[in-house]
Amino acid sequence: MPLTEYEQLRLTGEHWRISVLGEHLLRYEWSPRGVFEDRPTQVVTARPWAPVRAQVRREPGAAQVITAAFQLDYDGTEPAPSSLRVRGRGTYQSEWRYGLPLPNLFGPALGLASNLGGTARTLDGADGPIDMGEGLATRNGLSVLDDSASCVVDGERLLPREPGAVDLYVFVHGADHAGAVEDLYRIAGRPPLIPRWAFGNWWSRYHAYTQGEYERLMDRFADEGIPFSVAVIDMDWHVTDVDPATGHGWTGYTWNRELFDDPAGFLAGLHGRGLRVTLNVHPADGIRAHEDCYPAVCEALGRDPSGGLPVEFDLSDPAFRRAYFEQVHHPLEDMGVDFWWIDWQQGEVGPDGVDPLWRLNQLHTADMAARGRRPLILSRYAGPGSHRFPVGFSGDTVATWASLAFQPRFTATAANIGYGMWSHDIGGHIFGVHDDELATRWLQFGVFSPFNRLHSTDDPFAGKEPWNYGAPAREVMTRFLRMRHALVPYLYTEWAAGAPLVRPVYHEWGDRPESYEALDEYLLGRALLVAPLTRPRDEASQTAAARVWLPPGTWVDVLTGIVHRGDRFLTMRRGLDAIPVLARAGSIVPLAVGASTENPDELELLVVPGADGAYELVEDDGALEPATARTRIEWDDGARTLTVHPAVGATGAIPAGRHWRVRFVGVGGSARGEG
Repeated sequence: MPLTEYEQLRLTGEHWRISVLGEHLLRYEWSPRGVFEDRPTQVVTARPWAPVRAQVRREPGAAQVITAAFQLDYDGTEPAPSSLRVRGRGTYQSEWRYGLPLPNLFGPALGLASNLGGTARTLDGADGPIDMGEGLATRNGLSVLDDSASCVVDGERLLPREPGAVDLYVFVHGADHAGAVEDLYRIAGRPPLIPRWAFGNWWSRYHAYTQGEYERLMDRFADEGIPFSVAVIDMDWHVTDVDPATGHGWTGYTWNRELFDDPAGFLAGLHGRGLRVTLNVHPADGIRAHEDCYPAVCEALGRDPSGGLPVEFDLSDPAFRRAYFEQVHHPLEDMGVDFWWIDWQQGEVGPDGVDPLWRLNQLHTADMAARGRRPLILSRYAGPGSHRFPVGFSGDTVATWASLAFQPRFTATAANIGYGMWSHDIGGHIFGVHDDELATRWLQFGVFSPFNRLHSTDDPFAGKEPWNYGAPAREVMTRFLRMRHALVPYLYTEWAAGAPLVRPVYHEWGDRPESYEALDEYLLGRALLVAPLTRPRDEASQTAAARVWLPPGTWVDVLTGIVHRGDRFLTMRRGLDAIPVLARAGSIVPLAVGASTENPDELELLVVPGADGAYELVEDDGALEPATARTRIEWDDGARTLTVHPAVGATGAIPAGRHWRVRFVGVGGSARGEG
C-alpha cells in the first residue's frame, strides 16, 4: 500500500482516538465515556498538526498506521500489552507495548529500556548522583509521555481527568533526540524569552544583610571589576521573628526595618548600580496579621482583620489568588522587586490535589507577562512542561566534590525533557569545608552553565566573594566572572534560538555510540563543548583531568588555543586557571567587551579557523514582545575573510557606531574594526 499525504490524520473509535501529529509523534486516547479532550492540560498546551505521509488500514474497531518512523497496531479494545503496540522503523527496530512491566515513564505501567534520564524536582541535600527520572531520549529511539493524570486547564480552573482515561504521546525519533525535544516544545510550548540580564552573574547568600552592608558589598564588587547583574536577597529581607502560634518565620512579606530602613531607596540604589533584584519567599503559611499587607488582603477577601486570623495559603481559591498577587506581590514589585525566588515548604499536593509548586510557577510566570514583563522566576522543577517557567532552582546544594561532579551531568540530562535552565547554588550551600580549588572549579562550571548564581550559607568560611580565597583562586575567579558577562551576547542568542541551552553531546551525535559514554561533558549552545573539571588536581602535576570525547572534526580549546583532532576520547589536563571549553573549526562566538549585560557598544568575535562558518547574532529592545535585530556574520576559510553584514530588523536596538574586534583562536592574531 503506498504512502498517502495527510494534512491531518485522526482515527476514532467508540472509546479511543488516535491522532498522528507528525511523522514521529502520535497521540493515543482512551475514554470510558467516549469523550475526548482537546483543551490544554498542565503539560500539553497545544496539539498542532503537521503533514504526514502514512499508510492507514481500518478494520472494524481497529487500526494500523505506518509512517516512515513507526508502525502502530491497535485492536480497538481497552489498552493492554496485547492490544496496543508501536514499533520503530528504519535503524531503530524498537517496540513498545502498553502496560509492560518496564521502568515507568511519567505514568503507571509505562516504560522503555535504555531511557537516558530526565531531571528531578530538587537536589536538596544530594551529595552525589540521584535518580533523574526519565525523559524523551532513549537508546532504542522510542519514548512515551503519559499525560493521563495532568489536569485540564479551563481558563483559570484546573479540572481533573475522567477516571480511567488514558492520554499518551508516543515519540519515535530514533537517535534524533533533539528532534524529540522539538516535538515536545511543539505540543508543550516553548521556553519563553527571558530578560537578557538574567545571563549575567547572580549574587546570593543566606545571610541577614543590613541595607548598608549589602550596598557596600555591591560597591566593592564594582571597585574590584567583578560584574553582577542580579542581586538575590534571601529570606531575612522580611520579618522572621513571628508568633509561633501562627507558624514559623520562613513565610513573610513585610520588610525587616531593623535591617532595611529604606526598602524603596535600597531597591532604587541597586537598580542604579545596574542590578536587578529578586526576593526569596516561602508561601506556605499564607498571610498573617503582622504583615503590612494583611488589612488589604482581608478587605479583598471580605474578612474582618480585627480577629487577626491567618489567611491560609490556598491557590485553588480564585479570590486568594487575586489577593496574593494584587495585595501582596504587586506593591513590592511596584517598589522595585524585579522577580521572585519561590522557595520550598508548600508541599506537593494542595487542597484540590494539584501540586502547589506547579501552580505557583505557572501563576507567577503568567502574572509577570500580564504586567508587561518578561517571565522570570527562580523555582524548583514541577514536572514535564516546566520548561515554560524559567529559571530552575535546584535546591540546597551540598558543598562537596561529589556534589559538584554530578551537577554537569544533571544539568545536561535535563534537556531530555526540554529543561535546559537549571540554576545551582554555585560553590555549594550547606556542609563542606573551605576549599579554594573546589570553589574555583565550581565557579568555572557555573560560568559555563545556564545561569551562574553564586550562593552560600550564613557561615563566615563559606562566602563566595573571591577575596575570601587565596591569591591564585581569587585571580581565576575574578577572571571567570568577567568572562561570564562577556558571554552574554552568545548565551542570549542561543537561548533565543529555542533549543535547551545546555544539552548532552548525544543530542547532536546520537548516531555515535561514544556520545552515550560522554556524560560529563555537554554542549553550551551550538558552538561550545564544555568539560568541567570536577575532581581534585593531581599533586605532582598540579593539574586536574577530564576524559573527553571529541566528535568528528577539528576542535580548538578557546581558553588555551590548543588544537585537537576529533573523533576520539582523550584526557585533558588543566591547571587551576582553565577548564576544557572547545569549539569546532568554523565556529563564531560573539563576546561583549565590558561588564554591562545590555546590547554592547563593542563586540569581540571569537573565530575558529579551519572551516567555513556563519553565525546570526540576535539582539532586541528587551520588551515582552521584542523588536529584534539580527546580524549575520560569515567566515570564509578559503579566502580568510570575515564579513559582518549590516543588521536587519529593529536596528534601533543596537548601539550606534558599534565597534568590533576579532580574535582568532588556534592560529593567533587579532584585528579591530568598526561596523
